[in-house]
Amino acid sequence: GLAFPPWACRSHSSPGSRQIQLWHFILELLQKEEFRHVIAWQQGGHGEFVIKDPDEVARLWGRRKCKPQMNYDKLSRALRYYYNKRILHKTKGKRFTYKFNFSQLLFLWDPLPVPPTMPTQVGCPGYPHLALNPPTTPP
Repeated sequence: GLAFPPWACRSHSSPGSRQIQLWHFILELLQKEEFRHVIAWQQGGHGEFVIKDPDEVARLWGRRKCKPQMNYDKLSRALRYYYNKRILHKTKGKRFTYKFNFSQLLFLWDPLPVPPTMPTQVGCPGYPHLALNPPTTPP
């Protein structure tokens, strides 16, 4: 299954803070059961997710950043910024579907080498609301 590296659950700010990157906010939403109807991992997608309700994701992002005028057009523009940084990319032929490039995020977030003994699943100590273990595809 897909494992999140330890740096993915580190936050440079406290939960609920406005100081958060969009990619990290998306990871937060993806881990919360209550938002599965809005955004969800694709089965077997290894970092691929689908935004089921783009307007609601934009509204939530706007609320988090205290920008009530946020809409999906503005949010998708921010997502496109991540394409050039190779943080994520749009999945061709699938509407509202994106895929994280975790190796690039690791490089940008913490350029230290990853130890070969990194655990396969990582919790977020101090952040129980972030259970960064997405569902895996059954064998």
